[in-house]
Amino acid sequence: MASRLALSALLLRLALAQLPPADLPFPPMPSESVIGTSLKDSVNSWPKKRHPLRKDAPNIVLIMNDDAGFGSMDTFGGPIHTPSFTRVAKSGISYNRFHTTAICSPTRASLLTGRNSHHIGAGQITELAAGFPGYDGRIPKSVATVAKVLQGYGYDTAAFGKWHNTPVTDLFRTGPFDQYPTGLGFSYFYGFLAGETSQYEPRLYENTNPIEPPYKPEEGYHLTEDMANQAVKFIRTNRALTPDRPFFIYFAPGGTHGPHHVHKEWAEKYKGKFD
Repeated sequence: MASRLALSALLLRLALAQLPPADLPFPPMPSESVIGTSLKDSVNSWPKKRHPLRKDAPNIVLIMNDDAGFGSMDTFGGPIHTPSFTRVAKSGISYNRFHTTAICSPTRASLLTGRNSHHIGAGQITELAAGFPGYDGRIPKSVATVAKVLQGYGYDTAAFGKWHNTPVTDLFRTGPFDQYPTGLGFSYFYGFLAGETSQYEPRLYENTNPIEPPYKPEEGYHLTEDMANQAVKFIRTNRALTPDRPFFIYFAPGGTHGPHHVHKEWAEKYKGKFD
């Protein structure tokens, strides 16, 4: 638990270093217009734009890998070759005491809020929510996700992949949508709301709308690759249209969770290694 809290705190410190404390959302900037007795005597002036972020505020990508043990990757001595993770690990700091709850929804809710899962209604996966305190499956309004805080300071925020923190009673076209990613601090969401989905024919959502994959399995579709492409597209759009706004991306693939759909050419690389 201490390590998880430390990770959330580190993310906030990286983004908000040397900023004055604030109650979010920020109040509106005061008008600088002059109101006279007539339009002729009045002066229109837009309020100054607030700049709560430093110019060097970092972009942040938070990756949550699903059902993958700490020792699976060769980054930390495991048998699975993960050169990209190794490159990232060598360029920064690695922690070795990350606390999980051993189930999906509580770990994800805790990571995004920095809170004990039982304090935020996430004591169990959303499908098994109950009326007991700490188990209703709803992140309360009194708790802000790291995305909500960063969004308040001007970050572009997006979540890709597995969510698994929306109550099943809210999974309707008519909402409510306050427990969807877009209701909890993410400006954009592309992924799936359930605990698992097919990697070839996923039940996808874009924001709050169910959509179909952009192409078919026989055309080479795989959800993890699609997610990566969508994340790259989001970053390029951010850099092209709003380069003054840093981005926060929560990237949570479900490929290492059941139903374990792997393209044959990838599976062949490990043929016999786990017999």
